[in-house]
Parts: sequence; C-alpha cells; structure tokens
Amino acid sequence: MDHTDRRFLFLLGSSRTGGNTEALARHAADQLPPQVGRRWLRLADVPLPAFDDLRHVDGRTRDVPAGNEKLLLDATFEATDLVIASPLYWYSVSASTKLYLDHWGGWLNTRELRFRERMRDKTMWAVTTTSHDTDAFADPLLGTLRLSAEYLGMRWGGSLVGHGNRPGDIRRDTAALTSAKTFFAAAGH
Repeated sequence: MDHTDRRFLFLLGSSRTGGNTEALARHAADQLPPQVGRRWLRLADVPLPAFDDLRHVDGRTRDVPAGNEKLLLDATFEATDLVIASPLYWYSVSASTKLYLDHWGGWLNTRELRFRERMRDKTMWAVTTTSHDTDAFADPLLGTLRLSAEYLGMRWGGSLVGHGNRPGDIRRDTAALTSAKTFFAAAGH
C-alpha cells in the first residue's frame, strides 16, 4: 500500500485532554508524511452506551449501530491504521478504550457488518504512558491490544511507551520522544 493511501485513526482514551499519552501520540503523528490522512477522536467526546453482550440470548438481536457507535464504527472502517492512545490505568487500557473494544464484540456478531473481514487488512498501533519507571508495567495493556489485533487478523504495528505522571512530564522523556520520531516508519514513509 502506498503511503498516500494510509488513513490513520487516532483514538484518544485518556480522561484528560492534552495529557502525556496524547502529547506522545501527536509527536509521533507529526513525523508522518503530510499526505497521510489523520483523524483524531477523543473517546470521551463520543461516549458509547454500555455494552450488552447478546451472543447467547434467545430472541434478542443487536440494533444497527447509531449515534456515537455508528460514528466510531464508520471511522474504524475508514482507517487503514488504528492508533489506540490510552494511558495505563490500573495496568490496562482506560475505561473508554475498553468500552470501544467491547463494542467490537457486538460488531463481530453482526454478520452484515463483516467486521472481522473488514479489519483484517488494518494495522493496530499502541501509544501509552505510565508513571512507572519501567515499560514492563504496560505489558498487560499492550497484550490486550496486540492480542485483539491478532484475533482479527490485523497487523501489529508496535507500541510506543512513554513515562510521566503529571501533565507535561512526557517532555522530559527524551527516549520516548526519540522513539516517536521513527515509530510509524513501518507505515511506509
């Protein structure tokens, strides 16, 4: 795929606007060629309803996605690359990110969406920050995203982990900022 055909969807899972994870994701995105499409969605701004798992409930069917669910589904389908930018919250993704992923289950079980088939050629990337000194604390979060991508047959683009606790701390993580400069290099620049 030519890099001019790439469309990145950045899903911001933080409860805080302009936090360390978002700043790191934006720093990485700044390195993409200008012709690569970018769309930014803050999950807190497009809240999803609670997920209702209907897989084994007789007589109940899933409604056609509407509202924010349809907006996120359409944005997901339009993207070639999904960048999940979630800070590490209790060793996992944020609640809004987890809810988005939970809705994947409903989309998977809505045959007419062909969700698995349409996700197969996409690439998933992870950007996170942690207040811990070592990246290992982010392993559960990264495993959630990598395994979700693998389950759908998506490519795993990789992970970018930064360190910081208070707003703006990411500016002092020179190693993460340096890694951000080449993070999306595999995206075909």
